[in-house]
Parts: sequence; structure tokens; C-alpha cells
Amino acid sequence: MLIAGVALVATLALVAGVIIGLRLGNKAPLPAASTALAADFAQLEANLRITAGVAVSAVGAEQGPMTLGEWQSGPAWSTIKVPLVIAALREEKPPRVTDAMVAAITESNNAAAESIWASLGDPVTAAHKVEDVLRQTGDPTTVQSQKVRPEFSAFGQTEWPLTEQVRFTSVAVCENAYAPIFALMGDVQADQRWGLGTVPGSQFKGGWGPSPTGSYLVRQMGVLTTPTGMIAVALAAQPASGKFDDGTAALTEIAAWLTTHLSALPAGECNHHK
Repeated sequence: MLIAGVALVATLALVAGVIIGLRLGNKAPLPAASTALAADFAQLEANLRITAGVAVSAVGAEQGPMTLGEWQSGPAWSTIKVPLVIAALREEKPPRVTDAMVAAITESNNAAAESIWASLGDPVTAAHKVEDVLRQTGDPTTVQSQKVRPEFSAFGQTEWPLTEQVRFTSVAVCENAYAPIFALMGDVQADQRWGLGTVPGSQFKGGWGPSPTGSYLVRQMGVLTTPTGMIAVALAAQPASGKFDDGTAALTEIAAWLTTHLSALPAGECNHHK
């Protein structure tokens, strides 16, 4: 009876595991941040008077990202220019980096980005082409094709969770075809080199903008090169003051915090794709 009971429990556990695996799409589990690491970041959030979030992943990793902080998702703002420019690069036959691509990444030039968006077709077609770039990396994010806030670009209002953004970054950086765009991310102009931009050798893109009430969200995505490998990072901050400058200062503090905790973060290497 005891043996039969153990066998029944094992069978039920196996069935439950299969069901859970199906519901989760068989994705690898997210690596948990240690209690001490999470507590340390929570203290940083409190000290900076911000609501913040960080997602980190080893590049090329199949497991989910590690997450820290309360903030999880919001408008992509200019960080979406990375997959937008990649979509445009894929349209070039043969592939070449245009002046508009350079301006959109290194200067975060909005007019350049809008011209790239228009070159991809009507808004729905353009959105689908950017989505194709995201899907290639396993990111299911839907790109906004309509101007939900008339004063801002449609694509910039894409709801992009940190976990999906870092998933995109961790895979895209390992695509040889996208190397020219990541090279541009290593050449961002000086006045935008806050946050991850203060870390030597980083490749990154920032995005920022006000809520309908005028409070700024500031976010970045990028890649850090460390002695143990490369780390994909996505981070965001909403300062209590609502001020842009406080948001950029907060991301700089978070970037410094990350560099002092590199040994606790997942790092990896690319098995370069064609």
C-alpha cells in the first residue's frame, strides 16, 4: 500500500508538471534574484525616491531574465528605435547603415526615426515589420501602429515590458547581421550617456517621455561586457519628482549599483548566428 501510494503521488506530480509546463509554454523559469540582492535594490529604490525596475539576462540565454524592483512595463519611447532600425536594415539590399539609422540611434533623432517608420510602409505594415524583428528573438510584444497620443510617435507608445525588452536584447546582440546597429549603440552622443552610458564599453539606447500628467519615465536597454561574459540589461525609473533629470540621475545610480553586483548577475557569450 505504501509503495502504491508513493507511485500515485509521483504520477500526480508528473501530470501536474506537464500541465503547468503546457500553460507556461515550456519556457525556462526566470532565475530568482537572491533575497539579499533584491533587498539591496529595494533600499536603493527607496533612497532615490523612485519606482524602478531592472531585468538582466545572460546574452544568448534561453532562460528567462532576472528581475529587480517594482516597475515592470510602460511605453517604450525611443528604446523601440533599436528594433525599428533593425527592421529598416533588413529592408536594405544589400544591408547598409543609412544616415537616418545613425541619427535615430546615436542622437535619438525623432525626425530620422519617423522617416524610417514611413519607409517601411503604411503604419500597420511598418508595425508588423518591427514585430517580425521582435518575434525572431522570442519577444511577443505588439508594436503600436496608431498614434494614441497625437504629439508623439505611434511606435514610441508601444507597451514594452522590461522582461521582453531584455529578452530581445539578449538574442539580437548575438545576431551577426545586427552588429552594425549595436555598434551605433556604442557611439551614442555625449549628452545621452547617462545610466548604462556611464559604464565603459556599454552598448545602449535610452528612451524617455512624459505621462499625460507630465511625469517623466526614463528607460534604457543595452549590453554590458564583463570579465565573466556579456549581460543584457533593461532598466526604467519613474522619479517621485516627475522630473527628467532626476530620472536620468537615478538610472546612473542604478547602473553604478549594477557594476558593483556583476558577480551576482547572469552573464554569457554569443554562439553567433548567421
